[in-house]
Amino acid sequence: MAQQSAIQHESFSVIAEQLAELGRSFYARGWVLGTSGNFSTVLQEEPLRLAITPSGVDKGALAAAQLLQINAAGEVLAGQGKPSDETALHLAVVRARGAGAVLHTHSVWSTILSGFHANAGSLELEGFEMLKGLAGVKTHEHTEWLPIIENSQNMPELARAVEQTLQQHPQAHAFLLRRHGLYTWGRDLNEAKRHVEILEFLLEVLGRTESRR
Repeated sequence: MAQQSAIQHESFSVIAEQLAELGRSFYARGWVLGTSGNFSTVLQEEPLRLAITPSGVDKGALAAAQLLQINAAGEVLAGQGKPSDETALHLAVVRARGAGAVLHTHSVWSTILSGFHANAGSLELEGFEMLKGLAGVKTHEHTEWLPIIENSQNMPELARAVEQTLQQHPQAHAFLLRRHGLYTWGRDLNEAKRHVEILEFLLEVLGRTESRR
């Protein structure tokens, strides 16, 4: 079942500043170096309208004025520039999960682990106290299953794979693109940010643990 959105219909200017601040914060933590990573927040549900980061921008210097508004077809409604190359994936997650925000990071550990576990098709996080920060998880005795999807430059094809994967695994809070990074989401931007922080922490814990074996 898709999550119920908790969109607060804040103005675009407020959302744009929040996303810009998030980009600078994630850059400082090493999760979106170079021009990697992309973020979106739903501004309006009917008709669908998103605020999204543009393609090819340094998230460490991301400014609110760079954010774009797009519709359900990924067409730019306001702002200058081209929306993220992975806009179709954001729209796929919004459709499949009813998400209010979608965040994509390119950390070292998500890149390594998504490649290392690719043949298994998934990565499991189990028994960690931090899992209780994921929406709906009440105990550390929880197994979070992260699907690993083969990366592709064919975005319509990749978006279909994302939607299919999320339909097949309705309890997943995130997925990994092989040798690419993490996608997660939330009912709103705060919840999505929390999910990034929790999952990036746990991926680093798992990566460091496996590297010592």
